[in-house]
Amino acid sequence: MRRILRLALAMTLSAGTLVALGGTSPPALALNNGLARTPQMGWNDWNSFGCNVNDGLIRQTADVMVSSGMAAAGYKYVNIDDCWSTRSRNASGDLVADPQKFPSGMKALADYVHGKGLKIGIYSSAGLTTCAGYPASLGNETRDANLWASWGIDYLKYDNCGDHQGRTAQQRYTAMRDALAATGRPILYSLCNWGQDSVWTWGAAVGNSWRNTGDIQANWNSVMGILDSQVGLESYSSPGAWNDPDMLEVGNGLSGTESRAHFSLWALLNAPLLAGNDLRSMSAETRGILTNSEVIAVNQDWGGRQGHKISDNGNLEVWRKPMADGSVAAVLLNRGGGTATVSTTAAALGLGAGTSYSVRDLWAHTTGSSSGTVSASVPAHGAAMYIVSGGGTPPTATALRGVGSGKCLDVTGASQTSGTATQIWDCNGQSNQQWTLNGAGELRVYGSKCLDVYNRGTANGTAVIIWDCNGQSNQQWRANSDGTITAVGAGKCLNVPNNGTTNGTKVQIYDCNGGANQRWTRA
Repeated sequence: MRRILRLALAMTLSAGTLVALGGTSPPALALNNGLARTPQMGWNDWNSFGCNVNDGLIRQTADVMVSSGMAAAGYKYVNIDDCWSTRSRNASGDLVADPQKFPSGMKALADYVHGKGLKIGIYSSAGLTTCAGYPASLGNETRDANLWASWGIDYLKYDNCGDHQGRTAQQRYTAMRDALAATGRPILYSLCNWGQDSVWTWGAAVGNSWRNTGDIQANWNSVMGILDSQVGLESYSSPGAWNDPDMLEVGNGLSGTESRAHFSLWALLNAPLLAGNDLRSMSAETRGILTNSEVIAVNQDWGGRQGHKISDNGNLEVWRKPMADGSVAAVLLNRGGGTATVSTTAAALGLGAGTSYSVRDLWAHTTGSSSGTVSASVPAHGAAMYIVSGGGTPPTATALRGVGSGKCLDVTGASQTSGTATQIWDCNGQSNQQWTLNGAGELRVYGSKCLDVYNRGTANGTAVIIWDCNGQSNQQWRANSDGTITAVGAGKCLNVPNNGTTNGTKVQIYDCNGGANQRWTRA
């Protein structure tokens, strides 16, 4: 089976955050190595070459990644998959690059790739052997991580093959996370355990991405089967921590129409965009698909919201992704064998009421307008992709003043660090008191941080903090007609404890009671 790699550092909250929360260090909620803040983009040799990997292929691919415009479009990782090493470790216990395949060694190859302005990835497995039977890293995590760091490796795809020696997936993948972190080198860590062990529930604390499915194959049925397995997983995805439905098969046996649909959907899913074709011989059509800057922009949107399915009518589906600027990306998918009309509405896409909407076709690169219906004639195995915007005045930032306290909802110390507690403070109009309630139910501050119920808590008194916006229910809020604000995930209200009025009183959630300490107005 195939795999993908990436490095992870264990996340800990800053000392300032701990002081703000007034507690001891909580368990790690997400990896925070500063990598993959948007889904990683690059190339992997496995889909086209399997074990036929060598120094020349990697150098030539790096060259073409630059000359074809892919690097300029955002692709930067050139990743080596299985079969790169000798069949056994050396006398010192180290992995050895196959001298026939890589005569100059991995350090020289990494230097070459870096010289192109790109990054390089390597592969191993969380077992005793790789999927192709080469030595893997279980029990040798520290040794191997240090070796890769010495070579200048930037990305680790970590598979699930080989004897696991009775250790759980979390134990095995966490051991490599810690070994990579200890090297001090930023290495993107991609978990590849094929969607086993409900990896999406713990992957964010361990890796930058996690495979949530079996291997993709270069045919339409495989692409659609993997798409189906993504339903319901969107809440686990966030900046630095991505669901991974496997590499792209664009240009590998799929038709141009199928390839455009595949690329559109993977972009909407915030999937890592890892090309799997032979870049050296790709057609102009394939290159055009992989470098479509408007589709890539949906994938790389800084808000980090993963798309999800909103309509399923047999072979006709509609998928939507909220964008950071308040617009919505939509994919109208036709899985069937003949041309069909696929439609949705601005309301279904989550846009506000209005009489006119802008509709940008991301493949035709044209802009039209609509009174509310978005529709396309879509060929068999095809998809249309749009950015739809409009529907009233975009939400604006405002201060939220507590009715009981007369003070404003405030980010402690004007910090922009995830995990910082919120409090009440004299209203001052500063950016740490400016909140935007958008159509997704998020209360945003600083543009990219969301009001967040700590650790998805539901208990009375759970702290309310700021965190990178991730679309999860503990970051969704509902403004009620009586002035209360309900945390959707917990079903409790934004609350100033003990009817406090003192600057610095920390905000929490509590059973809704309609009291003045739970009611808020726009300041």
